[in-house]
Amino acid sequence: MNKYTPIIGLETHVELKTNSKMFCGCEAKYFGKEPNTITCPVCLGLPGALPVPNKTAIDWCIKISLSLNCKINLFSKFDRKNYFYPDLSKGYQISQYDLPFGQNGSITLSNGKIIRIRRVHMEEDTGKLIHEGESSLIDFNRSGVPLVEIVTEPDFHNATDVKEYLQKLRQIVRYLEVADADMEKGDMRLEPNISLSSKQQAISNKLPDYKVEIKNINSFKFVEKAVNYEIKRQTEILDKKETPAQETRGWDEAKQKTFSQRSKEDAMDYRYFPEPDIPPIIYTEKDIEKLKIAIPELPDQKLKRFEKIFGLPRYDAEILTRDRKMANYFEETVRVGKNEIKPKQIANEIINKKIDIKKILPIALVKQILNAKQTIQIDQKELDKIIIETLNENKKAVDEYKSGKENVLMFLLGQAMKKIGKKVNINIVKEAIIKNIK
Repeated sequence: MNKYTPIIGLETHVELKTNSKMFCGCEAKYFGKEPNTITCPVCLGLPGALPVPNKTAIDWCIKISLSLNCKINLFSKFDRKNYFYPDLSKGYQISQYDLPFGQNGSITLSNGKIIRIRRVHMEEDTGKLIHEGESSLIDFNRSGVPLVEIVTEPDFHNATDVKEYLQKLRQIVRYLEVADADMEKGDMRLEPNISLSSKQQAISNKLPDYKVEIKNINSFKFVEKAVNYEIKRQTEILDKKETPAQETRGWDEAKQKTFSQRSKEDAMDYRYFPEPDIPPIIYTEKDIEKLKIAIPELPDQKLKRFEKIFGLPRYDAEILTRDRKMANYFEETVRVGKNEIKPKQIANEIINKKIDIKKILPIALVKQILNAKQTIQIDQKELDKIIIETLNENKKAVDEYKSGKENVLMFLLGQAMKKIGKKVNINIVKEAIIKNIK
């Protein structure tokens, strides 16, 4: 039995795919653009420039909150988070502190475990540091891009649950079509907080008196590795009767280890105070109801419906609902072929043949399945002749079948079908083989 219980919380940053930035009119699509070409006095924080909130971004943040079962604060505000770092041109970040748009939500994992969501808040992204040799360069194109931060309670105790939660979260924001959540482009960045609790602390529900945060991981595989590495590293420190340093660390994929970056700040170190240039944000219950109605059927709901309505096994339903476009494609194909093809057959075709839904229309897929089902009649004398030839050429297989190895029948069936060379009813061929084996 392990001496320590991992206590893990997650902070996840998701960039929204709005046309413009969070507080100015600059284009938000910065990826691949020439450095420092999408900036203005507002997103650079030049004197006299005033921020104007992006309503679409706030609506989308609330839609994410609702999809995560959060309570929505009808009265909210923006705050200044003060700290100095080269990628923060203003010397502060416009974020939210005590009145986030969403609070007290949850996600349920496949094992039934409920992960509590502490808060979902809106902020602006920072610039990007690019390290080249001995130099560090700054690209401010990303500065001011709308960023939603989702913070969990410390409800995770292993890396497997962490990974599943993050996959579910990405699936939800993609279903909502508010974010691409492309990990390689940095659209979704993962930051686990990890500490280890002793048996005594676990019994008294007391949290450890330290916390290690791993910053800006951009891969589910890397976050799983980083969490497992930290659990091992912190275990070794605690075994020496020492306490791990409260710090921020990074993940080095090449060395397969975390590394120290800086000591970790507490909320009071940021000197939060209300953003004086932006008035409070006020919504009504009617506003929230409109946003709620606009939320599509979410992945978990769709998965359960596919199982119940279409009679699909969990495995098939899970694959088909991973992507909203794929799920819609499946449903449209079922609708088109409803009188001729069972949903399970359509699911098999899409999954097993990895159908490219961009190239094959639902009606074309239905025709493809129907054509595959059509068979040619074969003369019984011709069939018996081919079967006898097949059995004579494969006497060893025939003897094995007679001795009780029934799976050999599939081999004989395959050999016979090759000789026939036409699309005939496979069950008729199977019956002819069994009849001719003496």
